[in-house]
Amino acid sequence: MRNLKRALSLALASVMLLGMMVVGTSASYPDVKATDNEEAIAVMQLLKIMEGDDKGNFNPAKAVTRNEMAVVMCNLLDYTVASYKGTSPFTDVPEWAEPYVAACYTNGITSGYDAKTYGGNDTVTTGQAALMLLKALGYFQYSADFGSDWLVETTKNGSTAGLFDGVATGAKEALTRNDVAQMVLNALEADLVKAEKNGSDVQVGDIVISGGKATYDSRTGTDSKYAKIDNTKVDGSWVRICTTATWLRPTARTTTSAVLP
Repeated sequence: MRNLKRALSLALASVMLLGMMVVGTSASYPDVKATDNEEAIAVMQLLKIMEGDDKGNFNPAKAVTRNEMAVVMCNLLDYTVASYKGTSPFTDVPEWAEPYVAACYTNGITSGYDAKTYGGNDTVTTGQAALMLLKALGYFQYSADFGSDWLVETTKNGSTAGLFDGVATGAKEALTRNDVAQMVLNALEADLVKAEKNGSDVQVGDIVISGGKATYDSRTGTDSKYAKIDNTKVDGSWVRICTTATWLRPTARTTTSAVLP
């Protein structure tokens, strides 16, 4: 999952090493209240993963659509969206969203309801958003990893990765911008993982049956170009800093199911 925000090492390093991004720092949106996920929204604003509307509001209570979640994922992964224009297989995606959905589809971050239907105007659920973020972290690289119920496996892995920390929305419920911001921050704080495949694939005609579920271990490294967010104390105060990790791009779509959220 390479590139889980290339700008992370630049924007966060410059701000956090100066000790300016103290926990509790709020975003500069007039409609963001203390009851919202202020820190998460501030990080989304800083990294330009999620931004406000033309009136300067963040709209934290607004539901996020699947099309909009594709935009968030492209910003998070720093995809060159224009290069994917016109490549989406879905017939129900509007022109503005098409290259974002295409980029996420091509890189294995999202799939449609079926081969032609993406359902982009539907609100994204906690489970669907978690699956996209887990794929970005390196999970679900093989079809066997989905088990008999993708939502059960997503919830389990998402809980392990800490994606649901501070998010009370149910797995099948629609996410707000406030909750999406928190989940994305949780992903930036999570470890990337590397998969070790268990068992061999078996091909029956045109169908490839994957072996057992992969084992996922935290990926660590010293490449300063990629980083995750962490906490530390500086002069007695908790501040946000960068710790290094190695980020990998998603693998091709050949190993994951083509009909999943």
